[in-house]
Amino acid sequence: MLLIAAWLLIQTPEAQASGAIYSYIDADGVLHFSDSPVDERYRHVKRTHQDGPVISPRPRVRVPRERDYDRLIIQLAARHRVQPGLVKAVIAAESNFKPDAVSRVGAQGLMQLMPATAAALGVERPFGVVENIDGGVRYLREMLDRYGDLTRAIAAYNAGPKAVDRYRGVPPYRETQAYVKRVLEYYRGYRGEFERLASRTPAVTRAPREDLQSIVDRARAKASARDQR
Repeated sequence: MLLIAAWLLIQTPEAQASGAIYSYIDADGVLHFSDSPVDERYRHVKRTHQDGPVISPRPRVRVPRERDYDRLIIQLAARHRVQPGLVKAVIAAESNFKPDAVSRVGAQGLMQLMPATAAALGVERPFGVVENIDGGVRYLREMLDRYGDLTRAIAAYNAGPKAVDRYRGVPPYRETQAYVKRVLEYYRGYRGEFERLASRTPAVTRAPREDLQSIVDRARAKASARDQR
């Protein structure tokens, strides 16, 4: 529906006259279009010529299928008002669900917190699953509040807010641009999964906090079993 709406907007006389369409994705993942933007979050949409309203299906992206941390993600995402699908997308892109992951620049854990960021967030055990995800979700919430724009918030999570502020958008870094694209693609895949899960088992979002450690223990046991195969 969004693609159809976008095409119809492009066909309006005003849009055809101006020759430019702009879009942005807000903090809730909603895609907005305009031919006369008044919000600085809008970015120019590059268009290609085509004869008739041909809408190509989006190519399927292979989304990592890991569900061991889903209940934990739901609880921590709800605590900090972040979409669980977005949290899972960041984890998938950052560490591929490896709680002991360390990047070449020293980022640690599932959500790849840099030591300075972890310290600022009060995360004492960056490889602790609960602490790491909780810290990462809080930082993601800060970026969403700071920019009110999903794309720039994701870019800031990867490259830092200073880089996003300097370039007034996604920095022209190949790694960051690929990262933003990957997280958004994963988010589209995971968002529907969590919505279906919530519709089938709404009580899962109200699971008691005491269950967090048992969730982590089960996830670690499964990961250990996989590593031994």
